[in-house]
Amino acid sequence: MTQENTPSRRDQILQALALMLEEDSGKRITIAALARQVGVSEAALYRHFPSKARMYEGLISFIEETLFERITRILDEQQEALPRCHQIMTLVLAFAEKNPGLSRLLGGDVLTGETARLRLRIHQLFERLETQFKQVLREAELREGRRLAMPASASANLLTAQIEGRIAQYVRSDYRHRPTEYWEDQWPALSSQLLRDSAVPA
Repeated sequence: MTQENTPSRRDQILQALALMLEEDSGKRITIAALARQVGVSEAALYRHFPSKARMYEGLISFIEETLFERITRILDEQQEALPRCHQIMTLVLAFAEKNPGLSRLLGGDVLTGETARLRLRIHQLFERLETQFKQVLREAELREGRRLAMPASASANLLTAQIEGRIAQYVRSDYRHRPTEYWEDQWPALSSQLLRDSAVPA
């Protein structure tokens, strides 16, 4: 591998942490175990991250950057509200499915006993996602001449709860119940409850 393709030590630590989250489901990860996984001393880990919390924050930052960069691309390429919502939800669910260790972070179970700042970061990530859904649905009234079947805040919360619930099922089932399972069959029923075809006559 060229130097450009070789992960930095910092990235290697984060990749090892994500792998341990996947493989050691339900276990508390210690710095000593992580150091063994990476093949370095605990002191070497601390040279890159001052605490385990900072390592988790590094993973959360990766999740945020990856998801919202792709969401921006979806919004640029797709103009209609329902396809936008569908593609955003599919993106998040597929990301969680392909990254089981990170899905534990999104589910929040691995953060039990960790600093409250980490749980707040995950909470804010889902709030940001919910706000994005709300904006997409509100724009549908203006851009597509459609009316909302329920308040935009209620619809956005419904979509976000779907994502959170599917990720929670995935983690709880030890990754057997995939987040995308039945998703394409269920989306038409869910989407039919979001928008109506035309505005209410005056």
